Amino acid sequence: MTEDTAQTVTATGHGVIQSYLRTLDGSPGVYRMLDAQARVLYVGKARNLKARVSSYARPTGHTPRIARMISETASMMFLTTATETEALLLEQNLIKQLKPKFNVLLRDDKSFPNILVTKAHDFPMIKKHRGAKKEKGAYYGPFASAGAVNRTLGQLQRVFQLRNCSDSMFDSRTRPCLQYQIKRCTAPCVGYIDKADYARQVADAERYLSGRSTDIQEKLAAEMSAASEAMEFERAAALRDRIKALTQVQTSQGINPRTVTEADLIALHLEKGQACVQVFFIRAGQNWGNRDFYPRVGEHVEEAEALEAFIGQFYDSKEPPRQLILSHPIENADLMQEALSEKLGRKVTLIVPQKGEKAELIDAALRNARESLARKMAESATQGKLLKGLAEAFELPAPPSRIEVYDNSHIQGTNAVGAMIVAGPEGFMKNHYRKFNIKGESLTPGDDFGMMKEVLTRRFKRLLKEDPDREQGLWPDLLLIDGGAGQVSAVAGIMREMGVEGIPMIGVAKGVDRDAGKEEFHRVGQRPKALRHNDPVLYFVQRLRDEAHRFAIGTHRAKRAKAVGATPLDDVPGVGAARKRALLAHFGSAKAVSRAALADLKAVEGVSDALAQKVYDFFHENG
Repeated sequence: MTEDTAQTVTATGHGVIQSYLRTLDGSPGVYRMLDAQARVLYVGKARNLKARVSSYARPTGHTPRIARMISETASMMFLTTATETEALLLEQNLIKQLKPKFNVLLRDDKSFPNILVTKAHDFPMIKKHRGAKKEKGAYYGPFASAGAVNRTLGQLQRVFQLRNCSDSMFDSRTRPCLQYQIKRCTAPCVGYIDKADYARQVADAERYLSGRSTDIQEKLAAEMSAASEAMEFERAAALRDRIKALTQVQTSQGINPRTVTEADLIALHLEKGQACVQVFFIRAGQNWGNRDFYPRVGEHVEEAEALEAFIGQFYDSKEPPRQLILSHPIENADLMQEALSEKLGRKVTLIVPQKGEKAELIDAALRNARESLARKMAESATQGKLLKGLAEAFELPAPPSRIEVYDNSHIQGTNAVGAMIVAGPEGFMKNHYRKFNIKGESLTPGDDFGMMKEVLTRRFKRLLKEDPDREQGLWPDLLLIDGGAGQVSAVAGIMREMGVEGIPMIGVAKGVDRDAGKEEFHRVGQRPKALRHNDPVLYFVQRLRDEAHRFAIGTHRAKRAKAVGATPLDDVPGVGAARKRALLAHFGSAKAVSRAALADLKAVEGVSDALAQKVYDFFHENG
């Protein structure tokens, strides 16, 4: 791979692009178009770089979008690749990394959860898993959302009654928990089921997750019949309940594939420069949920280009299934198929069905995409009116594109956190939310002013470093602070100290009797203001404040829960999760570990003499 760096030019347009043609050949590769400030406008791939660039060098024959992009181009960069497939993969990677304004861009690219059946215990547990697949076990997925996983886990527990408790809880049980009482677990923790029978339940659950549910149903029916003949009526009734639960699972899935066992349905709907892509995950012959995405497309983008860009970026960090069922053909289907097959290590096919079950499935997905985009556009129109009303109510220069709302949460100063939520024309921007663990050791417990100062100082120091010219859209147009005149004055002082100017701020204070609906709004150098009780802008601000409060409390609770589960063993160097479990299981508590003699520590299975010495020294030197 070779690189030809951009030349420094002041002119822009097709003439500038023309000047690069003499240095290019017919190699495949990736090109970048940059503006006069060296910001990337567009990233593209080409089978033949010279031919592709020459098409941009023509003064006419372009769509308005491409013509505008050419007119802003001041320089170009090129990367040649060995193959066109390599160019495709590199292009999508650069688009995600650089976010050029003229490319179709997938903005929401979170990972998807899986179901994990653990394998490191005699009685495996079943649980939700997200992230790297490091834990030993069998993984099934992806599922479209945490909700889809939780529904499936609930169904599996009703049918197969596998445990979902942690290993430490399992080891400490002396009697069955509530899960056993409501018939969601067979209580292996207290010996109500032996290892062999439990293993059969695990195998059944894995068969179901692999799409062999009919076999399971027949097996359960045979077992029920045998139990009845043997007059084991309690066992027969339990098996009957499991068959009934399995039947309910199979009839409650909405989109129900009959012949499709493993595929992603990908349906795109474009309207007025906006797009919605619906992705349905079909695995093991079951619908494992759907997710909608709203990639940035802009005007004059065709379905083929938008869908190809979405697929390339979506599977850049995800494992593709064996088949992608698409609503529209894409521009380079053969190339994309080759790239995805190479990634998966086996053949991946892309199809655009015209008839049969697959066409019915993609039509249903397309209907979902169309309806989701209509809702999104209606919500955006409403949001636009609210932002305009907010600007008018508080005399802002323009409707804000980015509102940042701040809140703190703590209990008597402990586990203190700050939270920032962000909202804009498309509603809450959850991928921009931030949490701040309050670090200030000199703060007195409950010092809300001090906490707010730390949060804002950290936030704006980072902005000043990363985007000093305010060109990347990361700076807020409005700050909402939970508090009255004192908080607003303090925040204004913090901003002055950092040299940050020109950002309006509003303090939202509870009014008379601290009732919602009687809020007072405080601004620097102005008298407090109230809005009409039924003013939509008032409800809008309340929603923003409540969302910040919800996020702050959730973050605080998570931190508190982590602290509750912490033990002094967490601070001992060399003691990881497995050694911690072994020590706690052997001695019963961290306090008992701290008092243990060196010989007793050495007797713990899995703890070496050297580690035992470390643990002993830690508690006796620091205790």
